[in-house]
Amino acid sequence: MNRFEGSFGGGGEAKLNYQQNDFEVVRPGSYVVCAVTGNRIPLDDLRYWDAELQEPYATPEIATQRYLDRHSST
Repeated sequence: MNRFEGSFGGGGEAKLNYQQNDFEVVRPGSYVVCAVTGNRIPLDDLRYWDAELQEPYATPEIATQRYLDRHSST
């Protein structure tokens, strides 16, 4: 099942397997939790994630900052 196959079902937190351009629903639910802010992200609004870290992000700014934090040289 992917994001374009209709209803995700359930009202709780979903468990997803994040891939490069899509995600697979492992456990149905209506939202995931942003890895940085802890805010709920409705699955219909989920657009940003990191497939390598398996983390969802609420906004493009959060996703970009997380990327920069991980890839900045110290």
